[in-house]
Amino acid sequence: MPTPTSGTRLATTAAAALLALGSAACDAAEPHVQPAGVAPAGPSDYTTLTIATSEDSGMTKLLAAAFHTHHLGIVVEVRTDPRETHDHDLPGLLVSDAAPDLVLLNSLGIAPPGSIRSLDDYARQHGWEHTYPSGLLDQWRTSDDGRQLGGGHLWAAPAGFSLVGAYYNKDLANRLSITPAAGRKEFDTACTKAKAAGVLPIQLGNQQGHASLLFQSLTDTVEGAAKATDWVNGRTGTTLQQGGPEAATALSEWAARGCFPADPNNRTLSSAVTAFGAGAGLYFVDGSWDAQPIDQALHGRVGFVPFVGENGRATGIGTSVAYAIPTRARHPDAAAAFLDYLNSPEAAQIEFNAGFLPVAHADQVTTDPGGVMNDIADAWIRVNDDNGLVNFFNNSTGTMNDTLTAQSQRLLARQTTPAAFLAAVQEDWQHAH
Repeated sequence: MPTPTSGTRLATTAAAALLALGSAACDAAEPHVQPAGVAPAGPSDYTTLTIATSEDSGMTKLLAAAFHTHHLGIVVEVRTDPRETHDHDLPGLLVSDAAPDLVLLNSLGIAPPGSIRSLDDYARQHGWEHTYPSGLLDQWRTSDDGRQLGGGHLWAAPAGFSLVGAYYNKDLANRLSITPAAGRKEFDTACTKAKAAGVLPIQLGNQQGHASLLFQSLTDTVEGAAKATDWVNGRTGTTLQQGGPEAATALSEWAARGCFPADPNNRTLSSAVTAFGAGAGLYFVDGSWDAQPIDQALHGRVGFVPFVGENGRATGIGTSVAYAIPTRARHPDAAAAFLDYLNSPEAAQIEFNAGFLPVAHADQVTTDPGGVMNDIADAWIRVNDDNGLVNFFNNSTGTMNDTLTAQSQRLLARQTTPAAFLAAVQEDWQHAH
């Protein structure tokens, strides 16, 4: 997203509400206090803080560089790998002598028992429980046995929240006389009208399983956020049997009708972002993390809406980029200082520019008035007002991302049925919980 020149504040309506969602965020004038053990050092006495991540928007590297300007004694090295590589290597890395000081957790289930530190003490020291809404921080809590999410010890701290919804091409929507909205019925209608006009209804790249975003978004609108969250958190006896069949059937039918690009299983998410930016697709279900390239390609001509159920309540897949401190970290206090910096006004601006939604200091974030991030901020507010935020289905077990990827590819290729797709997903869930 281009750097704003007008100084427009998100504290218009959107940011004030965003700030309220962040509860009592730290006073902007209050400096971040460096904890004991990380006093600034001289040039010959640097501490090197290492971070392993799969976050590829550049946000973590920008945060690391900015953090260093406030902690000159700490040099931050960021290593970024693709999610598949990162998740595959992380269990071994965490228990090795080469464990970094901070690791991104795409799922709590990835970390072997005893390999990461409880952040409870740091949360109390830095006041994180007053900075983050409890529901968002609770996404990174788990019971001692790891089978129940949403409560217990805190294992990771957020670095900006993402939201999944439906981007839409304003030019194509106007041409087709479609009022943009996201739901099963709305997408059915859009598929019919767009196909008849020679327009691709829904852009999609499913090589890495991103059809799961559409599957979950539709499921959540039917199940409701509370039931869907219980399923993600592993609450005993929960299933997706209310919304799951409708969502899986929709994906199967839309694939058969040609509502997606040809052979979406061989298209990456990044290629889908590029294609949508070039005008291919009325809708594109994706996360806020891709707002910057989409906005650059379609500035002023792209919007974003949340999914809404028949009850009129908005739901949205959302969680944070979250970092944990390994048990074998060499510099845990410095790592905690970095996590605390993520709550600063400066960090909030960096996060927002990268397509992530800050929890604290949202009223101080500046944005381009014509940028799609304004729509995303409005959607974030509506989803939270409706208590509609649901963690990613992919995070429900340590293997669910692989299961959803493989099974969604089979579903779109018509190599499995919606019922068999759901059975495979529930079997993975049952094995873990």
